[in-house]
Amino acid sequence: MNGEIALILVLAAGTYAFRLAGPLLQGRVELPSRVQELLSAGAMVLLAALLATGALTESGGFAGWARPAGVLAGGVLAWRRAPFAVVVLAAAGTAAVLRAAGVP
Repeated sequence: MNGEIALILVLAAGTYAFRLAGPLLQGRVELPSRVQELLSAGAMVLLAALLATGALTESGGFAGWARPAGVLAGGVLAWRRAPFAVVVLAAAGTAAVLRAAGVP
């Protein structure tokens, strides 16, 4: 039990130090513009991969057509700059209507 508490405290301290490093090093470390572009692109690729994985798979298999259709509807509305609540409700509503209609 003591080892678990020590591990939790070490991880908490490491997380805090990692988060604190950003504001402390903001003006001292300059990244080249190419590295900044790659970091930005990497963040977008990671977000797209998480979106695709969450939208298309469930328990290691294909999630069916209703979920990707809902994500697509929400994505289009988000791209058109609709309010967040409208995006979420439209995505959930689209998936719910398709599932109620028998689309897997």
